[in-house]
Amino acid sequence: MSTSRTRTRRNVIVGSACGVVAGLMVCAAYAAVPLYNWFCRSTGFGGTPKIAAAGPAQMMERKIKVRFDANVLGGLPWRFEPEQTVVEVRLGEVVNIAYRVTNQSARETAGVASYNVSPSTVGAYFAKINCFCFNEQLLKPGEVRELPVVFYVDPELMKDSGEDGLDTITLSYTMHPVRGSDRPDRGASLAAGRS
Repeated sequence: MSTSRTRTRRNVIVGSACGVVAGLMVCAAYAAVPLYNWFCRSTGFGGTPKIAAAGPAQMMERKIKVRFDANVLGGLPWRFEPEQTVVEVRLGEVVNIAYRVTNQSARETAGVASYNVSPSTVGAYFAKINCFCFNEQLLKPGEVRELPVVFYVDPELMKDSGEDGLDTITLSYTMHPVRGSDRPDRGASLAAGRS
């Protein structure tokens, strides 16, 4: 009788431990994507630009060309392009540029941008202060909109000897369609969320 109780008790403990481990794995799976995104934005890992509140206190004489790239995934009827393809910036200089997007369809559509910089090693030195890519974009039929980007290249780049030969950085955006963007109630719900 006591061995049966001991065995039952052991089975309950093992079963409970397995349940706890499985629950932790499910929680980790849900947290992985937001944690990875936060990690990439904080460190510049994989060419993900950092997000900054303001520009740096100093500006250097060293200049770098920043090239702008724009792409649209299938299913999104937009024309999307930078207003300038290249600018030359000083390290630490806060720069304002814009992309232009046109909804070429006869219906309201929504898109959101993913972004990165290349070479991927400069993600830690490329910082955005303001960017259209932080929010979903909702465009009416035929609407044309300018989308601003405010950024700088961190002067700390000069301390990285691995980047001594760097003369060009490419900032690339890809617009993705937002699922359900043509639902009739979508515009009202987005407008309500912004007010």
